[in-house]
Amino acid sequence: MIQFYFLSILCNATAGYILISDREQGDKNAIDTDPTISAKQDTFRLVLGILTMITGLFKLLSVIQGDLPVVGDIIPALLGFGSGSVLLVKYYRKNTTFEPKTFSLFELFLDRYKKQIGYLAVGAAILHFLFPQALLI
Repeated sequence: MIQFYFLSILCNATAGYILISDREQGDKNAIDTDPTISAKQDTFRLVLGILTMITGLFKLLSVIQGDLPVVGDIIPALLGFGSGSVLLVKYYRKNTTFEPKTFSLFELFLDRYKKQIGYLAVGAAILHFLFPQALLI
């Protein structure tokens, strides 16, 4: 469906941009903001993470006419899962009171490579927009 095509491009580009421009805690250039603005940003990131993961799932299930099932949209779908997962894990870590002593391998991978996942998500969104029926884009 063309709606999921549009949502995939929009969600991957937005989530990728957030991951690229995300500042770490303790960053010297980070500006202290109003807590209500921070809460709104957290809510936006939570909703965007959920929407990006759902869109990635439906990208695997729906096919644009003339495209190969699953294979044609696999990269945007996987990057939707990846960027949505990073946003959800970051939201969970920030808003939970439970402090695990160890992090799972998945969380460590997402934390280490979040900027690269962001660059790949933005790149896939741009390529998916420019070449809608290209194989594997």
